Amino acid sequence: MRFTGIRHACLIAAAAATFGVGPALADVVKWDMANEYNATSNHGEGDTFFAKTLREKSRGQIEITLHFGASLGYKSKDQLDAVGDGAIPIADTYVGPLGGIDAMFLLPSLPFLAATTEEAAKLFEVARPYYEEIFAANNQKLLYASPWAPSGIWAKKPVDNIAALKNLKIRTYDPNGTITLQEAGAAPIQLSWADVVPQLGTGGIEAVLTSAEGGTNAKFWEHLSHFTEINYAMPLNMVHINLDVFNDLSPELQKAVLDAAAETSAHNWKGVNARNARNYATMQQNGMTVVTGVSSDYLKSLSDAGQKALDQWLVKTGDKGRTIIAEYKKRTGK
Repeated sequence: MRFTGIRHACLIAAAAATFGVGPALADVVKWDMANEYNATSNHGEGDTFFAKTLREKSRGQIEITLHFGASLGYKSKDQLDAVGDGAIPIADTYVGPLGGIDAMFLLPSLPFLAATTEEAAKLFEVARPYYEEIFAANNQKLLYASPWAPSGIWAKKPVDNIAALKNLKIRTYDPNGTITLQEAGAAPIQLSWADVVPQLGTGGIEAVLTSAEGGTNAKFWEHLSHFTEINYAMPLNMVHINLDVFNDLSPELQKAVLDAAAETSAHNWKGVNARNARNYATMQQNGMTVVTGVSSDYLKSLSDAGQKALDQWLVKTGDKGRTIIAEYKKRTGK
């Protein structure tokens, strides 16, 4: 465990006095940052951008060591507790698996609610105060959120009609997808990202609900041949920090963290559409067939199948959920 609290700062100061190290080194704060996804994913590269930006804004006083691919032993579903308990100081977490802790984390992946970057950004803006409350209740501070590109279906065939979904063993990333695809006739299995490729390799699943981004980084073309664009949802990762760790910082360093977070957020949201286009090109270069322009009847059938997920979410979130959906629809004109 490498995050810097009062005890660690004292140890650094003692070491500086013993070995004659200058005060600049004694003031350095070092954090480990966890992410279940790999370094080349849009969120992994966003973490690299954040660490570099924060180092610059803090004038070298905060250094982040990045840990990708769940290398610290934490999957996304573990990271809220890990940061809150102080096992790690900061994490970049796909929030869908946290839906069992609070249903609000399932909002970004409600099917066909926000299918574009602009819509996803507006949905997050509406819901951010609620997320901040949840993180605060878990001894954490929300720094920023970043979107995944729209989710589609990776498979060994086009999945461009309801018949193609029948009994398809498909990975989903949270309960919303499981409910929706089950209602549509598939055989969904919810899996953490770290478990997807092993299951593809053994035949435990035969399709994956995820973005072009996710599949490209995992080289799904080694197992699958088609990606069907359905713009199912744009889920979010959120970067959150232990509140004690944040509060231990000087006001100047707290400002550096918040400024770096804002700059990284803008960078990540701005780049998602261009990155998706590059991923499509990479997929095609590796022999993937990208299926676009699916019928409106198919999309309506999928949307109808997802209504149960929305209804269940509204039951769990009550007035808060209804307020968010109403305000979001007002801002988007939906």
